[in-house]
Amino acid sequence: MQSRLSVFTSEPEIVAGDYERFVEALTCRPGRVFADERGPKDLYSEDVEGLGLVGVAFSKIESRKIRRRLIAWHRARAESGKPAGGTRPFGWQEDRLTLEPVEAALLNKAGDEVIAGRSINSIILEWRERQILTSLGNLWTPRSMKVTLNNPRLCGWRRSGDDILRNEAGEPILGLWQPVMSSTKWLALHTVLDARKGKMRAPGETYRDVPPDFYETKYLLTGIARCGKPGSDGAPCGTPMRATHQRHCVQHIYICQPKSVGGCSGVGRRGDKVDEFVSEAILAKLEERTAVAERAPWLRAGELGAVNQKVQSLRDQWLAGGISDDFFYPTLQRLEQQRRDLRNDEAKHAATQLRAQSDLSDIRRRWYTDELDLSQKRALVKESLHAVIVHPVGPGGRGRAAFNPDLLELVWRQ
Repeated sequence: MQSRLSVFTSEPEIVAGDYERFVEALTCRPGRVFADERGPKDLYSEDVEGLGLVGVAFSKIESRKIRRRLIAWHRARAESGKPAGGTRPFGWQEDRLTLEPVEAALLNKAGDEVIAGRSINSIILEWRERQILTSLGNLWTPRSMKVTLNNPRLCGWRRSGDDILRNEAGEPILGLWQPVMSSTKWLALHTVLDARKGKMRAPGETYRDVPPDFYETKYLLTGIARCGKPGSDGAPCGTPMRATHQRHCVQHIYICQPKSVGGCSGVGRRGDKVDEFVSEAILAKLEERTAVAERAPWLRAGELGAVNQKVQSLRDQWLAGGISDDFFYPTLQRLEQQRRDLRNDEAKHAATQLRAQSDLSDIRRRWYTDELDLSQKRALVKESLHAVIVHPVGPGGRGRAAFNPDLLELVWRQ
């Protein structure tokens, strides 16, 4: 009864069914008394019970009014470009308008690195080593980093739900705060992060988020190199090879996994030699392109402008009473879907251009001086290759021999 009383007296949006159950529970025995801040009430009286139900209805109406006023207030602030409340966002000072130079530079650099292929985990590990904390003084996690980099606030925009807040012309509303990066760069960053969405799954487990003590791959071709030893049916094994170390070997070795996990344990190869060969092949392919990619314009800008004009014209006709609701809403839905598709295509184009410009700038020197970290190198390998097939040495696939690059098959992407 105490729990029901606490809910009834504290929740403004209590429904009629709850009130009825409360009255039945209290009046199941005669002689009980109920009182609130207005004094005692005789819930055994039918008039008082009816007044209570009326009060519940008015309470629900008032609660909805408050919610609508709050939504309208937040919307008005967003449309005027004012920043949201809450804690200080990383990258800005306490006024939420002026950039904090050190933090803003870190965010800008992180955006460039993610576009260039660096993993979120790699950036977090570096920031933890440098003791860079969030604005609340906490360690960075994959979730907090993704939320920060995926926030349109970085380029001066504001999000409303899942969409960018826009004016009647379809253009993003600019906030009053200083942006960390350009809108083109943020669109590219947003596209790259969206493409990486997903969960991890351990054997026998359901999908779950990556744990805080995440693991970064240590070798270039982990999960990319595959065993090419033919089985009894003539088909290659195809199992992803893992990297390991053996006695008297300084370098790592790629080996096929044991039969207990689906492999054949029949192929092994010096990892440093394989990495060097694949690296040279990838660099040669990249250097075939123009050293500095020319910035090609997005060719569908006219389509997006035409769709925006159609949306605005449709709204004007609807407001003027020229078209019915039955025509307006389905047509608007189709046009908005076209507009979303075009904006996604624009973001992908921006990501492709920025990735090309960042990847091909003095790529060979950056690769071998470790200016590119392992996650960025792996991103370039994955963009160029489906897999690296490691074929066996000698009859039966066993035996030691000098490294032979002809036994490596690179499966290129189109």
